[in-house]
Amino acid sequence: QVQLVESGGGLVQAGGSLRLSCAASGRTAGTSAMGWFRQAPGKARQFVAAIAWRRGGLSYADSVKGRFTVARDNAKNTVYLQMNSLKPEDTAVYYCAAQVGAVLRTITTGANYDYWGQGTQVTVSS
Repeated sequence: QVQLVESGGGLVQAGGSLRLSCAASGRTAGTSAMGWFRQAPGKARQFVAAIAWRRGGLSYADSVKGRFTVARDNAKNTVYLQMNSLKPEDTAVYYCAAQVGAVLRTITTGANYDYWGQGTQVTVSS
């Protein structure tokens, strides 16, 4: 089992920044990827960004490229999502997810993740 706890959400004005954190605990040795997804009211869950844990490869949704950065701290088993130049359309609940196993599955697909955090609300006012 892997436990994920997100933090760092909040209310920010358009153009502002927030940094989300996701701390992983439990059986994290088998982690193959960690990702960030978001879900706005009435909309489907959407991929935001992810990092392949062993290879270090990064992936971003087109809507956040150039504005969001995903990073990790291996020693702390923590992944971060730095969000700059925030827009009202970025408003959503943001979820951290972990993929475990020897084989890396597509990191942009939510169904390939095995564990999810509880989510943290990000609200961007215009």
